[in-house]
Amino acid sequence: MQFKTDRELPPAAEGIASPYDAEARYRHKRDTSWTGSMVHVSETCEPTAPHLLTHVHTTPASVHEAQCTEPIQQALVDKDVPPQDHLVDAASISATLLVKSREDQGIALRGPTRPDVSWQAQVEGAYRLDQLVIDWEQQQVHCPQGKASVSWAERVGPADHPFIQVRFSTQDCGACAQRAFCTHAKPPQARTLKCHPRPQYEALQAAQAWYARDEGQRQYARRAGVEGTLSQGVRAFGLRRTRYWGLAKTHLQHVATAAAINIDRIVAWLDERPRAQTRLSRFAALAPPDACKPGEAAA
Repeated sequence: MQFKTDRELPPAAEGIASPYDAEARYRHKRDTSWTGSMVHVSETCEPTAPHLLTHVHTTPASVHEAQCTEPIQQALVDKDVPPQDHLVDAASISATLLVKSREDQGIALRGPTRPDVSWQAQVEGAYRLDQLVIDWEQQQVHCPQGKASVSWAERVGPADHPFIQVRFSTQDCGACAQRAFCTHAKPPQARTLKCHPRPQYEALQAAQAWYARDEGQRQYARRAGVEGTLSQGVRAFGLRRTRYWGLAKTHLQHVATAAAINIDRIVAWLDERPRAQTRLSRFAALAPPDACKPGEAAA
């Protein structure tokens, strides 16, 4: 018997992870690992109406959340229940999805964008991409020292995602006193950078500006209810355990669970039972009364 190394194993999306269910896949997310599927639920969040589930999307566990945004929106459009604002978490947002959501479905995708993972974003005083000025008409980028790029090329990356590759002059970068705050490239190499095409870049900037505003924070706080929905599904309706093998039957169970949750919520609404408040942890309860804003609670 010979065991394969990690490099020899197939990708998680292709590897059969269970001898009982050929469609089950392995997934590791933060501190949780499991074999099976993932369920994505969509619900209404109007403050004066019951929060009802409008769609359930089931995928193998290996499918990333960003791959589900488009099919979920299309399903909501087909059901004639498209949201004007679609509140999602950072995993379900990308620059491309922001543009497609607005142009193809007429839906504003709202939520926090993924953080900048470049070293410049981690070092105080370093020159981040958003500190550079992009001249789209002239196809040039100007650095904070006033130098202009000398190369602008449109490229296509993995999964056919377009991007723009920009390069600065070796003479400008080599003689720059702020070089250490701009690039780690070995001299005499100049700084090169990648950025999204203009529609995606501007959509990403607009999304970040919306989320940074107080009004954006207040609107996005409405999404917190879906975490309670998932908790209710897991604790009261067995959402985390599938009774059947195969993705189709698992999805059927998820749909039945969503219907049961809706019935429970409609009955509670008719009985005028108030919604449960967001749980306040024992640690947060020790904080002064003004430490949390109205409507917010520490997790």
